[in-house]
Amino acid sequence: MSVAQSQTLQRPGAIRAWLLLVAALVFAVAVVGGATRLTGSGLSIVEWRPVTGVLPPLSETAWQAEFAKYKVIPQYKELNRGMSLAEFKTIYWWEWGHRLLGRAIGAAFLLPFVWFLWKGWIERGLQRRLWLILGLGALQGAVGWWMVASGLTERVNVSQYRLAFHLTLACVIFAMLLWTAQGLKPRVALDVPPRIRRAAMLLLILLLTQIYLGALVAGLRAGLIYNTWPLIDGALVPEWSRLMFEQPWWRNFFENPLTVQFSHRMMAYLLAVLSLLHVVDVARSVRGGAALKGASIVAAAVMLQAIIGILTLLHVTPLSLALLHQAMAVALLAIAVLHAARLVPASA
Repeated sequence: MSVAQSQTLQRPGAIRAWLLLVAALVFAVAVVGGATRLTGSGLSIVEWRPVTGVLPPLSETAWQAEFAKYKVIPQYKELNRGMSLAEFKTIYWWEWGHRLLGRAIGAAFLLPFVWFLWKGWIERGLQRRLWLILGLGALQGAVGWWMVASGLTERVNVSQYRLAFHLTLACVIFAMLLWTAQGLKPRVALDVPPRIRRAAMLLLILLLTQIYLGALVAGLRAGLIYNTWPLIDGALVPEWSRLMFEQPWWRNFFENPLTVQFSHRMMAYLLAVLSLLHVVDVARSVRGGAALKGASIVAAAVMLQAIIGILTLLHVTPLSLALLHQAMAVALLAIAVLHAARLVPASA
């Protein structure tokens, strides 16, 4: 084999390693973002400075200036009045770290991407997908500031609509990175019926929907109320009048904490049932192999995540369990993405 041929064979592996590294950074930023939200740190930096914001305050005067800006917003006036500078620094570092990770992800994607393009290593079809991921990453930065801006004038926290969109978009980018990386791995196509592939994709879509619902729960602080299980508000199914009192009716699914938490629970039950049925279907249709192993891991991860969610609720959302629940959600998404990607024909 010539040197040129050897290098050609190595290119997909190098690109795959790069995409997996970026995916790992996205996983990290999702977890740090959860910590930022849970510690109430997200509004501690009240300006969007994509370049100069890389540097934190470097003097006592600079710290006092940042603190003064924070004291103007409603969160400080209504929730944190009297906070010390040391306490402000704690929440500031969380938000600064979150933003720094976001910038690191941008650099970790863009710089190797430009280099691979310059070297001619990326085929045209893959280029289009990577340009799309880059565009979504840029959009995510803007969405992050759009989210923060919602809590700077009239609210003491960010809009749950924008929070849910921000987290879900991050998870979509994460899923695309993993799916693309998996497609670059040499593999043998798994011979499974089309319905098995459709079921795996359905589980993936429902998981993204569940992450969106979870973000709504977080944004409404709905995990701090109705802390019983399996009952919620004293019943398995709350009274209709309490679920649907907002007008127009659709607002209940985004603004009524009871309805949002109930929807999150129901989606968890649906995912548990469908993941188990998927395992049974694969076992009957394929009888072993990688497809059954992947389906079983997905189902096991769904059950584990459900248990973590219940414990988080019963203990009234402590930081450790809430962070574990968010991290496990992204890990479960990764498992579901890899399972679904393995079932897609290699030519796709």
